[in-house]
Amino acid sequence: MVTLITGSKGSGKTKHLIELVNAASEASDGNVVCVEQKRKLIYDIKSRVRLIASDDYAIAGYDAFYGFLCGICAGDHDITDIFIDTTLRIGGRDFTGFAAFLAKVAKLSKTAGTDFLFTVSAPDSELPAEIYEYCKKFD
Repeated sequence: MVTLITGSKGSGKTKHLIELVNAASEASDGNVVCVEQKRKLIYDIKSRVRLIASDDYAIAGYDAFYGFLCGICAGDHDITDIFIDTTLRIGGRDFTGFAAFLAKVAKLSKTAGTDFLFTVSAPDSELPAEIYEYCKKFD
């Protein structure tokens, strides 16, 4: 399953993500991963969660981002959840590319048996409607 937390900057997306990551780490029978652009959440995320800074791997664009997520899934078959913060900073503000990326991630989710949750710093009105064919909005 692919889920989005959307909203403008400063609307509490990251705080909510932290709560969900820590709850998943307690409930999961496997491994939980959190991807962020820079190492800002190191003191907020429980140590059981694998925290990855995308800047350490020079990821730019949605093709590289997708390949990165595939590599994470391929390297550990016990991952139950992957949480991604600052999605548009990592992949870019190309919403057409973002929609295509989410379509591929939805297939990866089914193949790998991993749930993905992304924070997106944009109001729903800016996002293309087709992204909700591949994912659901977190309420």
